[in-house]
Amino acid sequence: MAYDSTLPLGPALPLGLKAKARGAASNAVGRFEKLARETYIDGWDAPFEETTLRTTTVDERPRKIISRNDSPDLPFDRSINPYRGCEHGCSYCYARPSHAYLGLSAGLDFETRLTRKKDAAEVLARELSAKSYDVAPIGIGTNTDPYQPIEARDRVMRDILTVLSEHNHPVMITTKGTLIERDIDILRGMAAKGLVHVGISVTTLGSTLSRQLEPRAPAPARRLKTIRMLSDAGIPVRAMVAPVIPALTDHELEAIMGACAKNGAQAASYIMLRLPREVAPLFEDWLNEHVPDRAARVMNRVRELHGGKDYDSSFTKRMKGQGEWADLMAQRFDIALNRTGLRLKLPRLTRDLFRVPPKMGDQLSLF
Repeated sequence: MAYDSTLPLGPALPLGLKAKARGAASNAVGRFEKLARETYIDGWDAPFEETTLRTTTVDERPRKIISRNDSPDLPFDRSINPYRGCEHGCSYCYARPSHAYLGLSAGLDFETRLTRKKDAAEVLARELSAKSYDVAPIGIGTNTDPYQPIEARDRVMRDILTVLSEHNHPVMITTKGTLIERDIDILRGMAAKGLVHVGISVTTLGSTLSRQLEPRAPAPARRLKTIRMLSDAGIPVRAMVAPVIPALTDHELEAIMGACAKNGAQAASYIMLRLPREVAPLFEDWLNEHVPDRAARVMNRVRELHGGKDYDSSFTKRMKGQGEWADLMAQRFDIALNRTGLRLKLPRLTRDLFRVPPKMGDQLSLF
């Protein structure tokens, strides 16, 4: 399917056009584009009306599906992202700048013009079958959510999970999508073998704030129910308080951890708000629209955490920030761990069961 969106590109939407249930309020061109385009209303055309922007998708047929990283901030060295862009539309999403590599905007394009990695499962099976492959946990959901709404139709994530299960391959999943409940039948069996961890992201317990911050993501109470369902199925769950937004959601740290623990989470972690590249102005626009009385305070605290900048991408600093306020958050988190009984780490995933399943025509082993 080709992109068929007629959404105009520009620093702001045309006067009178409002994007319902979307996190960004603008659609500036990508940073690699040579030309900037902006819609100009000259009065001859009919006025724009409030509209719901459609989500469009294109297929990508990747040659490789496993991406590698050497970040000391991450507990894995490889990952899979079934989709580019994310329909959840979280206003703070640090993955937005990646859409520029497609020649698209980090704003509304990121939420409405998506790419699905067709045949991802077949490519993954081929990579896992390579004689040189060395097994280690794969992270999924590290850039965009594998259980965003279009997964219900496209099932790319489920196909990937099926391959990982057939190979007894360890996996770490991060999501805020309740669609993961659909795959409990696969995840339960993998968990029994020590092959899977799931991290459920909870930013706030407030339904109104969540709807504004994460317009197409499930409500907080619904995510807590997902934690309960996964936990009852024997699947280890980490509560991810992410992102912690200073002067907006930071006061909820202990309450979120307590609610997640009550619903069966075994471990917890937190990540401070990250505003790389285009995300900073997009999020500042969101603040000015939804919480104008706190916008300056939030951004001042963000800059305090990142050495005076909107974002510091340095390893060991980008996730937690630096300075007195960062130290205070770390202390509060440690105290909350003790009070809730949550752990910092989940049990180590097993690698010993990995095997390449026989294919039709393969010679069977005699032993």
